Amino acid sequence: MHKIFKVGFGGGCHWCTEAVFMSLNGVKKVEQGFIAPKENPTDFSEAVIVHYNASIIELKDLVAIHLDTHKSTENHSMRKKYRSGIYYFNKYDKKTLAVIMKELQQDFETPLITAVIPFGVFKSSAERFHNYYFNDTEKPFCRTHISPKIKLFKEKYTKHVSTKVQ
Repeated sequence: MHKIFKVGFGGGCHWCTEAVFMSLNGVKKVEQGFIAPKENPTDFSEAVIVHYNASIIELKDLVAIHLDTHKSTENHSMRKKYRSGIYYFNKYDKKTLAVIMKELQQDFETPLITAVIPFGVFKSSAERFHNYYFNDTEKPFCRTHISPKIKLFKEKYTKHVSTKVQ
């Protein structure tokens, strides 16, 4: 039996983020909602918690996919609602994520703004929004915003794409 790890990701709409991570081999569960950092437990932004099997998909791959599927180098007017962050649950992951971010920065021409943040509090989004993309991929929002992200990572990260989205 393999141990399941977890990490939080925020950066864009949690409907988009949820769909991306639900599409990956090795991801066992995605919780969609809002995360606040440990230092400021009332400062929520849209995010997901990803539960994954590290023997199938590594943390570095999850981070790379996250950085490639949201505007990880751009500050914009919606950054409060869509904080670009990776939320860790233990000190070991903080160190690992710092190394991963330094390595992945080399793949980007401009500096990454994505912060590595200690997890604080999670609030689930309303049940009716869970599995938003896969419940109806033809909704206008899905076609316009989520499908292009799915297409991007299917091309770049083929080996990690689950058979349910092939």
